[in-house]
Amino acid sequence: MHEAEEDSGTVFRDVIMLTLLGFVTIVVLMLPHLNPPKADDTAKPAGNIVVEARWADGSSSDVDLWVQGPGDKPVGYSRKNGELFDLLRDDLGTERDLTGLNYEFAFSRGAPAGEYIVNLHLYSLRKETPPVSVEVAISLRNPVNGTLERIASRRVELNRQGEEITVQRFRLDANGALVRDSLNRLPKQLRSVK
Repeated sequence: MHEAEEDSGTVFRDVIMLTLLGFVTIVVLMLPHLNPPKADDTAKPAGNIVVEARWADGSSSDVDLWVQGPGDKPVGYSRKNGELFDLLRDDLGTERDLTGLNYEFAFSRGAPAGEYIVNLHLYSLRKETPPVSVEVAISLRNPVNGTLERIASRRVELNRQGEEITVQRFRLDANGALVRDSLNRLPKQLRSVK
């Protein structure tokens, strides 16, 4: 009987050692996943060009922002995404809006060289009487330090339903910087362009 007890003790120790070895192996394999390395913070954030339009809070007027980048089709309420720009908020005035804020904005993915156009369109006055005053701000991400810098801001008045105004046109160079003296307001319709 003594020999049987010794064999069972050896088996028990072997099972304990194998279990301990398995546990240590699992811990070693899990260590790299417990504290993963931080993501690379050098990636460029979205929004190389940011265009914002804001009109009186609580207004029922539906004002639409339209933007166009080089080589792309215009982006606005009926075409919210292009190759370059995305319209992130299509504000309908007070309709279907719990906040009462009237604000539309578009962001670009990149800033290729060429001409950019920013327009406003008064889709509907609804209960309002004209004019509808809209503040538009255009910001460009600095290619050197990554900060957003305002390149243009303008207050415009829309006087009739269906009116479309070119708020600003500008050009960027191959480095994504504003071309000096390129800011202008030469009218160009964007809403009806297919």
